[in-house]
Amino acid sequence: MKILILGAAGQISRLVTEKLLTESNHSLVLLARNGLNRINITDVNREHVIDGDFTDINIVKKALEGIDAVYLNDLNSLAGVGTVVEAMESCNVNILIAASILGIYGEVPGAFGKWNERMVGTSGIKRHRQAADIIENSSLCYTILRLTWLYNQTGNIDYQVTQKGEPFVGAQVTREAVAQLILDIIENPKGYAYTSLGVSEPNTDWSKPSFY
Repeated sequence: MKILILGAAGQISRLVTEKLLTESNHSLVLLARNGLNRINITDVNREHVIDGDFTDINIVKKALEGIDAVYLNDLNSLAGVGTVVEAMESCNVNILIAASILGIYGEVPGAFGKWNERMVGTSGIKRHRQAADIIENSSLCYTILRLTWLYNQTGNIDYQVTQKGEPFVGAQVTREAVAQLILDIIENPKGYAYTSLGVSEPNTDWSKPSFY
């Protein structure tokens, strides 16, 4: 497969890139603002970097040439999400994995839900919900990842998922675990098709993350 990573300079994107290069035979197109200066290529035969912003439909369409699946690292820009969906539908690229935040459906109960809403803010939650709506109302074979609070811990790839409509469980998860889940989805996209998954670390059902 050939995978396009949008927002390829982000922390999770870098981990996904590393895992795909070491644990698969897939080739990668890495799109990021000022990407040529921010991304170091380790395999010239499997990596191609494109400078650009995914709000630019012409750049996105060019990046989609020959692509089988897309990972979108950020749903914060409604214009960007709309552009990506439009470009993918136009270019007949169907598989989209997109990272969002928890709480967009009001699915986080109890003290942690109140803490999360206070920390993120209602405007941020609303914007990510609108972005998710764009994706869910598209023709794409999508998987939305509603990520809980993130931290780094090398070697910790434990994750659990909840489905849309279920209460969200878990106050934190490692970026390494999220990268592992993305790799799992890429290897089995049909198994995760048309889902919005709450993503957290097992046994972290707390009132806030341990690092706060």
